[in-house]
Formats: sequence, C-alpha cells, structure tokens
Amino acid sequence: MEFLISALTFIGIMAMVLMVFNIVIIVHEYGHFLAGRWRGLKIEKFQIWFGKPLWSKEINGVQWGLGSIPAGGFVALPQMAPMEGIEGEADESREKLPQISPLDKIIVAVAGPVFSMALAFFFATIVWFVGKPEAEGVSTTTIGFVAPGTPAAEAGLQEGDKVLRVDGKPVIRFGGQLDSIQWAVISSEGETIPFEIERDGETLTLDVTPTKMGMDGTSREERSFLANIFKRPDMRSVAIAGKTTPVIGSIQEFSPAEEAGLKNRDEIVAINGVPVVDTRSLTQSINANPGKTVVLTVRRGAETLDFSVTPRVPDQFPEDWEQRELVGIGYDISGARSFVHPSPFEQIGDGLRTMTSTLAAVISPKSDVGVGHLSGFAGIMNVYYQLFQDPDRWRLVLWFSVVLNVNLAVLNMLPFPVLDGGHITMALIESVRRRPIPIKVLETVQMACVLLLFSFMGFVTLKDAGDIFGGGGGGGKGGEIKFLPPDQR
Repeated sequence: MEFLISALTFIGIMAMVLMVFNIVIIVHEYGHFLAGRWRGLKIEKFQIWFGKPLWSKEINGVQWGLGSIPAGGFVALPQMAPMEGIEGEADESREKLPQISPLDKIIVAVAGPVFSMALAFFFATIVWFVGKPEAEGVSTTTIGFVAPGTPAAEAGLQEGDKVLRVDGKPVIRFGGQLDSIQWAVISSEGETIPFEIERDGETLTLDVTPTKMGMDGTSREERSFLANIFKRPDMRSVAIAGKTTPVIGSIQEFSPAEEAGLKNRDEIVAINGVPVVDTRSLTQSINANPGKTVVLTVRRGAETLDFSVTPRVPDQFPEDWEQRELVGIGYDISGARSFVHPSPFEQIGDGLRTMTSTLAAVISPKSDVGVGHLSGFAGIMNVYYQLFQDPDRWRLVLWFSVVLNVNLAVLNMLPFPVLDGGHITMALIESVRRRPIPIKVLETVQMACVLLLFSFMGFVTLKDAGDIFGGGGGGGKGGEIKFLPPDQR
C-alpha cells in the first residue's frame, strides 16, 4: 500500500511538472507561430517535444503534434532556415516557397523570446502579490558554521562573523547567484579570497585559500573515472554555512524526538541553554553527549518550550552502518522562512543579472565555472520536481518559472545557428549582402550546429543524471534505520 501511494504521488507530481514546463514551451513557440501568421509565412507544424509524433492532427493547414522525446518544442517554418535536423523533412520544397525579407525573419525569431519575457512578467506579477519564501540560510550574511580543519577555519573565520565583502564584492545574502557569499567564492579567480567581516563591532579582512570540492563533498581525486563522467566539475569552496535556525522537517516514528513531544516545523533555538545557529553545530552538540539527556529549547509559533530528549541507537540499521545515538529528527535545510514580495521588474532584473553573471563565468578562462555546471531539460525537470514537494510549492514554482522564462529568452537570443539569435544573425547577414545566403551553406551550418547542440544536450544530461541518481541514498547493506515501539525492542 505504501508503495502504491508513493507511486501515485510521483505520477501526480510529474504530471504537474510536465504541465508547467509545457506551458513555458508552448508560450515561447506560440510567439513564433503568431508572428509567422502575421508576416504571412508558411507554417507546417507546431509540435511540443521533439522526435516522432505520438499524436498529431492537422488544423487549418498546420500539423499540431506531441513528440516522443520530452524536451522542448518547435514551429516548423521552412522559409526561415533549414531545420530538418530537429523538425524533420519539410512537407514542401523550400525552393517552391516565396522568399521572405530579413525583417520578416527577425520579427518571427524575436517573437519567441518576447513571449517568454511576457510570461515571465505574468508569473512575476503573481509572485509579487502572493510572495516568495526566502530561507534564512540563503538570506543571511552571518556565518553559522565553519567546518573544522578547513581553509575558512585556518584563516580565522568564526561562527557569528557577519560577512560584508567577498573578493572585493559587497554581499547581501549567503546563497544564490546575486550579490551572495556563495557565488562570490565560486566565481572568484585569485589564489586567495579576501573576506571582509564584522566581528564584535570591528571590521577585519581575512584571506582564505579555497579548495575545490564537488556538490557531494568529495573531490575529483576521491571519485572513480565513471563517477566523474556524471559528476559536475569541482567548484571552489571554503566550507562555511550561513546562520540557520534548525527547523524540524520530519520525525521518525517511535524515536526519542517523537516520544519527547517534538513536532514538525518546531524551530530548535538552543541545546542545554546554549544558542544554536546551525543544524551541523546542533548535531555535533548531540553527538558530544552520548547517552546523556539533552534539553532542546524550541520555538513553536508564539511559544518557547523545553523538551528533554535522550538519544539512543536505532533498533534497526544496516550492517555496514557505524552505530551512533540519534534523536530521530530530519531537518529542513532551508531553516526558518520569511516571505518577500519583489516587484516584477526586480524579479526579471535579477533573472537577467543571474544569466549574465553565469555566462560571464562560463566564458572566463580563469573561472572554475564551465559548461559542466549548466543544466538541460532533465535538470530543469528535477528542480521542478523538488519544488513541487515543498510546502510552499506553488509560490516556488511560479518564482522559478520567472527565472526559467528569462533564461529561455536570453539563451535563445545568443547568435548561434539553430537558436533564435542565430536566425536573427543570418537575417542581418542576408540584409547586408542584399541577397539570401546560399541554401547549401545554410544547410551545412545548421546541420553542424544541430549536432553541436545535441552533443551539448547529451553532455549536460549526463551531469543532470549525476545530480538525480548519483547521490546514493538508502541505508546501505541490511535495510533502513528505524526505531521500533517499546514492545518490539
């Protein structure tokens, strides 16, 4: 029964993911469709997803369809440029169709990104009204955890330090890509990274030598050759985390935490009277008192309550699991949340800044950020899937859809054949030459770029797969970690 519920939940979430993602694609392609109609172009197909159609129907001379490869979509406009590598063979010979002007091509190409930006503005307006949840660990600039023996600890960074600048750049949040500590570290290019901090009213500058670390906390040298194919390239890290109030996200049945009376969404603010500023420091404090009862001070709504909890070794655990005492709590890593209401212009502006900073980092020869850190269809779907499991799912999905539509508009405007920006570039060349680019040249260039595009998509899909399946999980050999009721212990 539990498996059936899990399967139905997965199917339901995936249905919502596909619905939202397809809305994004349909609106972009419908922009091309309407502009093509307006400029009198021949429109053969309007297809969501690529590959051989699973369903198709001709309506008013246009073949509408759903492809078999769930990624993207297209409007077949044979008068624009040869696109057989993606859209399939044209129904009518291109030579038999009337030539269209470079202006027509530019208008049709620009229409897709314009519609994507319009959809981004629509979603951003909704987010403006309903609000966007912002996690404490992302919005803070106060250090909540410094891993022992790491570059940050050796440089002298401490819990409670307020970070003002990183690598000479002002920071206003810990996570994300805009004015953040995390991005300033990742995108830095020097051998050391200066941290300007405020400690006890005094401003200090400490130089930290970053290490390179994967998202799973391992380095490239520690992983196998096969694992490195799927893992993203290592990024710069100084091993610190933002101040985050531990928030209970789940409690194991029959665990010490449940027996003590703790509940989901409780915020743990102190242990044995000592304030807690990070989940990892809380875990370390619990582990430092094996077999001893600890007093957890919890904020529950407007109340502050104390609970005595005695950690114990779970009753069932994998054979290869290192035995230790637990309280049976799963933490919401985002910490306490607040709601912000950024204007549509602020959200779209942030999306544009994020795209430009990402592209600048990818292009820079000194940056550790490369194409291996980019995501494709599978990665986007995975993000949506994770967001739909969040308590604030629709707020987060709408916010991410703003970011996605801005990204889609900007990336499509890059001057690369196959993309909308490529069509615009070729139309401008045609305008300067005052005659069309020879069809054989167009076909060669387009086909080469299609192969490059599919190669790129295949490469980033490997990295997306590593994110989705490479984290491992499970309890190892022998089953999961469980607490049992008193009569079964």
